[in-house]
Amino acid sequence: MTVQQQRFSPEAVASWSAALRRDGYCIIPDAVDTSAVDTLAGDLAGAFETTPAASGPFYGPWTKRFHGLLGRSAEMDSFVRDPLILSIAEEILLSGCEVIQLNLTQAIEIMPGGREQPPHRDQDMWPVRQPGLEYLVNVMWPFTPYTAENGATIVWPGSHLRQDEIVLDSNEAIVAEMAPGSALLFLGSTLHAGGANRTTESRRGMIVSYSLGWLKPYELPWLAYPPEIARTFPRELAKLAGYRSHRPNLGTFEGRCASDLLSEDVTPKGAVDALRPEQEALIEQYYTGPFDGGQHGFAAPPRK
Repeated sequence: MTVQQQRFSPEAVASWSAALRRDGYCIIPDAVDTSAVDTLAGDLAGAFETTPAASGPFYGPWTKRFHGLLGRSAEMDSFVRDPLILSIAEEILLSGCEVIQLNLTQAIEIMPGGREQPPHRDQDMWPVRQPGLEYLVNVMWPFTPYTAENGATIVWPGSHLRQDEIVLDSNEAIVAEMAPGSALLFLGSTLHAGGANRTTESRRGMIVSYSLGWLKPYELPWLAYPPEIARTFPRELAKLAGYRSHRPNLGTFEGRCASDLLSEDVTPKGAVDALRPEQEALIEQYYTGPFDGGQHGFAAPPRK
């Protein structure tokens, strides 16, 4: 039995989800076996070495970042679909969507001399905010120990409940120190920042984030994982990575679920509606009458 299986239970999901809702973050110690971290870090070591430094005031030229990690290491699947982590993400997000999706996988290195990142909330990449709705759950996985000295993530507890405040007192922040194998989870509404690296060694890790299935993700999945790559993934991983439509009719290709692209069958097929049951019921009522529009109604097609 793996460490992930040992730590997974409905009670654990409920407990960590409650902490995440209360504080805006939580740190799960020993979430995965360190051997899995070592394997993944080894698989990505070459990319860390060859990736150029980032640019811009937000990323910072003292960092390296690269993406598409599902295509770079088979070990990624055990992190992305860790049963405890994935269940917590679903517990937080499924009240606002039918299915969740991968928002991004990003490897991050903060090099020696790197300064502190500006505090920010990741949900601000989307310009609309709906009170009470979380858009995003981030999971930070360290490859090297995260310490206050080498740039561990800085988090402002409770900041998800103070979203109108752009900047909070630094004295209210905590430094998310943790060892490889542990995981830091924080909401898209939580104020946070990458710390300053005041050591002579790089700080390496990765962030995996999950978002509402109907949002445009940070990383375009069909470019990161085109069909010829996605076909090599377990089917559930491919769905999480974008090969799944979200009702009504979102994320389709040629009017069909994008999962069709995982098939070798190239026979032409017609478009197929992917509607929610209540929408199908409204349409049926519209055509058979009498039609009252239901609670929310729908945009009826013009009669000719």
